[in-house]
Amino acid sequence: MKKRRTWKSETANLKSLSQSPAAGEQAGSWTREPLKAASRRHLGWEEGKSFIMANIDIEGILKELPSDGLVPKTKIVCTLGPASRSVPMIEKLLRAGMNVARFNFSHGSHEYHQETLNNLRTAMQNTQILCAVMLDTKGPEIRTGFLKDGKPIKLTKGQEITVTTDYDIKGDEKMISMSYKKLPVDLKPGNTILCADGTITLTVVSCDPGAGTVRCRCENTAALGERKNVNLPGVVVDLPTLTEKDKEDILEWGVPNNIDMIALSFVRKGSDLVNVRQVLGSHAKRILLMSKVENQEGVINFDEILRETDAFMVARGDLGMEIPVEKIFLAQKMMIYKCNLVGKPVVTATQMLESMIKSPRPTRAEATDVANAVLDGTDCVMLSGESAAGAYPELAVKIMARICIEAESSLDYGAIFKEMIRSTPLPMSPLESLASSAVRTAYKAKATLIVVLTRGGTTAKLVAKYRPAVPILSVVVPILTTDSFDWTVSDESPARQSLIYRGLIPLLAEGSAKATDTESTEVILEAALKSATERRLCKPGDAVVALHRIGAASVIKICLVK
Repeated sequence: MKKRRTWKSETANLKSLSQSPAAGEQAGSWTREPLKAASRRHLGWEEGKSFIMANIDIEGILKELPSDGLVPKTKIVCTLGPASRSVPMIEKLLRAGMNVARFNFSHGSHEYHQETLNNLRTAMQNTQILCAVMLDTKGPEIRTGFLKDGKPIKLTKGQEITVTTDYDIKGDEKMISMSYKKLPVDLKPGNTILCADGTITLTVVSCDPGAGTVRCRCENTAALGERKNVNLPGVVVDLPTLTEKDKEDILEWGVPNNIDMIALSFVRKGSDLVNVRQVLGSHAKRILLMSKVENQEGVINFDEILRETDAFMVARGDLGMEIPVEKIFLAQKMMIYKCNLVGKPVVTATQMLESMIKSPRPTRAEATDVANAVLDGTDCVMLSGESAAGAYPELAVKIMARICIEAESSLDYGAIFKEMIRSTPLPMSPLESLASSAVRTAYKAKATLIVVLTRGGTTAKLVAKYRPAVPILSVVVPILTTDSFDWTVSDESPARQSLIYRGLIPLLAEGSAKATDTESTEVILEAALKSATERRLCKPGDAVVALHRIGAASVIKICLVK
């Protein structure tokens, strides 16, 4: 019998991800502190095998899934850019499976992004496919300065170089500038400075706060160009999460354009989210905040951030330079699992199909990476350069969708449901109890679909938390109100925001002032089943679980599709 991995105690937190194993520690123990029992079960170490995988044999591996009509439960986020901002290309991406369009404000002007957004809305109208809009902030950053003659300089392993905080100085082989004024104060000898996406490593030799300089030693030979990004692993930097540029992007572009969510770069603590909501004011109620943890401080404060955020992104790019590269997989699994437990959507991002920027086929490692993110429990997978500037944006989305479908087909949904029930604190709220009961009913009735009638989408999102094996049709009924002079319909954003929840398929119903009346509910439900049949989510004779309200009561019932 194979010996299982053992751990010294039951206490753990994400702080251990930034630590390296001490000499003499047991092989295979990646952290000084062990994982929590719940996380061990999730990773398959409690019973000696992974519970998430259904029984798979050779025949199952070789058998191809049907290609027609299958839509992945996992959602796909696409970054729109030069290669994908035209109306025809956006239409192709929507048909291929794009659910969320990401606007990266690290690049481009407001006018540029406005044209792209207008094209997206035209494409949505043409295809009748719903798509959410994500504004990804540039966030605080540290960059190297300009160089003499604008030409890259050569840094040689072992040479020493001075870093100044005077950003007006044009650098050379002896001195370069960096944009962070507190660099000599926050750094200390022995600290590491990573430049140009980690391709250049500098070790701090000495600091002179008075002169505003840091003396460093080059650890490798490389060329350094102008305005390259800088990371300070393990250093708590005094920079705001929301810069003035970010505020301008959000308030002058995002809010007027009714965006659905904001991806906040370099979130370091829970109070960052509170501050952003204060900036948004009344708009905070309708815009989801998605936190990107990209440094050690954010990792340490992960639980605090998770309590305050609406959604989460595992942004592996900068995070991979802040924690040891061999620990990235562990950070990803822990973050996704914790998000799953509280029912908050999580996006896995960075280099998922990176080679498809130039190649029509991903590497085997990339295909496995996407599949493993699905098995980990991610709600969404994201394309960056692949869709923004790659040669094959549409093909990248299609391949990503196929990988997600294949990974989802191998999951043991019954085991996942039991784990979610076991991990949910008691007593459950009435709404959560109802949502979990709907999933249990669908399993026992062998239903092919769960239909949820909802106003704000909360009930449908709770159903999604319990990861049913069947799709969830979230029928969003806008609230129709009157002030005696005019009728108005509530915002449609709940339907679009549900596009980042795994398994949720939003359907926007007509506005109604009586959506909880028995007669109105039956009409909406009948229309929803008709739409589901047209989408091939169910067929005549199938059992469908419906969850809705009648008056003050909530009802779960099993319907037969006619």
